[in-house]
Amino acid sequence: MSTTTRDDRRGDSPPPRTGNSEAEVLRGFLDYLRTSIAAKVENAPEPQARTAGVPSGTNLLGLLHHLTFVERAMFLGDRVTDWQATFQAAPADSGADVVAHYRRTVERANRVLDGCTDLGAPVPRPGPGRPAPSLRWALVHMIEETGRHAGHADILREQIDGAVGR
Repeated sequence: MSTTTRDDRRGDSPPPRTGNSEAEVLRGFLDYLRTSIAAKVENAPEPQARTAGVPSGTNLLGLLHHLTFVERAMFLGDRVTDWQATFQAAPADSGADVVAHYRRTVERANRVLDGCTDLGAPVPRPGPGRPAPSLRWALVHMIEETGRHAGHADILREQIDGAVGR
């Protein structure tokens, strides 16, 4: 049984209140998770933020760097040829650089999503030879992907400096 009280979880924020439409709910939760993981990485001390926290090599900056590529592939049409490489931020990129790049990518992705009104329509993607999933599938996948990595980031950040909360 947990003895944690609401006061012990500083910085925790509840799930978003969204509009009633399916698109508003999906986009609201995706943006909530995007904000949560960026906040988890923001101001994380270096070099710990890029140091592997688990045997698989996963590190805090690498998670956000990876999600930047996932956003770009899903909503902006970028092709990624080596997904494993996306889990490592460039040595020259600071934590602030990685967070800023992620936020800019999310802004670009949201501009694309703003133009999509039919959740059953394919996500607009340039490039031949790749079938595009429906916008509904893409949003649910991005909620799953971002939520999964936000959970990893929660644990890694707590290991680094004890920071908890969303």
